[in-house]
Amino acid sequence: MYLKDTNKIWIATGEKAVFLEPGMANRHGLIAGATGTGKTVTLKVLAEAFSDMGVPVFLGDIKGDLTGMINPGKENKHIRRSIDNMGLDSFGYDYHSYPARFFDVYGEKGHPVRTTVSAMGPELLSRLLELTPVQDGVLRIVFRIADDEEMLLSDLKDLRAMVQYVGDNAKEYKLTYGNISPQSIGAIQRALLKLEDEGGNIFFGEPDLDLSDWIDWDEEGRGVMNILECQELFQHPLLYGTFLLWMLSEIYEMFPEVGDLEKPKLAFFFDEAHLLFDDAPKALIETVERMVRLIRSKGVSVWFITQNPSDVPDSVLGQIGNRIQHGLRAYTPADQKALRAAANSFRANPNFDTEEALVSLGTGEALVSVLDEKGVPTIVEKANILPPSSSMDAASEEDVKAAIKASPLFGKYEEVKDEKSAYEIITEQQEEQAKEEKKAAEKEEKEKAKKEKEKSKKKTSKATKKATSAFNKTVNSAANTIGREVGKKIVRGIFDTFFKG
Repeated sequence: MYLKDTNKIWIATGEKAVFLEPGMANRHGLIAGATGTGKTVTLKVLAEAFSDMGVPVFLGDIKGDLTGMINPGKENKHIRRSIDNMGLDSFGYDYHSYPARFFDVYGEKGHPVRTTVSAMGPELLSRLLELTPVQDGVLRIVFRIADDEEMLLSDLKDLRAMVQYVGDNAKEYKLTYGNISPQSIGAIQRALLKLEDEGGNIFFGEPDLDLSDWIDWDEEGRGVMNILECQELFQHPLLYGTFLLWMLSEIYEMFPEVGDLEKPKLAFFFDEAHLLFDDAPKALIETVERMVRLIRSKGVSVWFITQNPSDVPDSVLGQIGNRIQHGLRAYTPADQKALRAAANSFRANPNFDTEEALVSLGTGEALVSVLDEKGVPTIVEKANILPPSSSMDAASEEDVKAAIKASPLFGKYEEVKDEKSAYEIITEQQEEQAKEEKKAAEKEEKEKAKKEKEKSKKKTSKATKKATSAFNKTVNSAANTIGREVGKKIVRGIFDTFFKG
């Protein structure tokens, strides 16, 4: 709950109220706890507070229960008890909805989320696909040739066509760009095929999402909630990692260095944060670590929500200053070790044992420690989290669809554009080349047929001459024979006459 009069975020109340300084919110935060202990409530309370103080928010909705932000909350006995115990009525607590826009990589439950292959670039793709240094070099050559020959790489079919094109013409490019081995071309194609199978052909394309659309406010000045549907997306780790890698890199590049601000420019909440790190590509983990280290100075607040703090790498945990720890369960030696580590991460409170408190916390209770105005961690407090103002129930499908259609972004990203890019250019070239080859083949065939015809004609002429010559010889021979026979008869007649006479 954001208190305008004091410019503080009221998180929880125990023996005393626990407030988060807006100026310390970009020191990032962790919300941890076992299933059913109240992490989602805490997430919503913080997200609502950021929105109320004019900070746009990004939420990855893994379970589908954050859609209720668009509806006002409903009172029940548990919420009423919290309101009464904390005296929230006197601070203007009420039930209301929040401005929210929905996004979905698959384009089914929100505005489609896309980017172009060219915008992703060879470095991020190479790291994501875990290519070897040699394969990385070949992929960079592919992108360079695409740039030099003005071939836009919009979607995966563009990139795959370009990779094949470069491989087919490797000899021609070798002197200018370097060696391009068939093995590297094959390895890149296989990696791209894997990404395509996970849905990369949906994510890459146009129109690409302009992340500045996330930085917006409603007419009351509240920051817009940008909710990404992740129920299906997180089941495809490579595609999920691709989206996050692109988004984090884009956000990092988009904001200038601003140092410490009175409040963040943007707040990120990553629910089920272990999905960011379990079996994630090394490139994604490195990018998250770098972002957490460096993006604070750009006015971005990042919050991780997970079951156990040990789900988050130490290099990331070391950058987190605000911690809200719900109850943990310690059934195994590994659980007990994680429990001790979580307890030791807090600045101890002399009024209770932190480790014992962690296993005895009820639903909605948490151990909270945040940075004070000087950036020093406060002594851990055992407290009850405030109730959210929006609905805890997921919004109906009809409500979500209505919110999508009412969004000022509706129509901007819905229709896929497939303008002339590398695939079409290469296909045209191949078709033109095929036509030229066909034309040349037909010409060659005609010339061959012509030669064959001339050859046949000459053969026929030769044969005719030969036949004529043979005929003449025969005729001449016959004539000679006849002549000789006639001569003989004449001679014989003469002689006969001669003898007879």
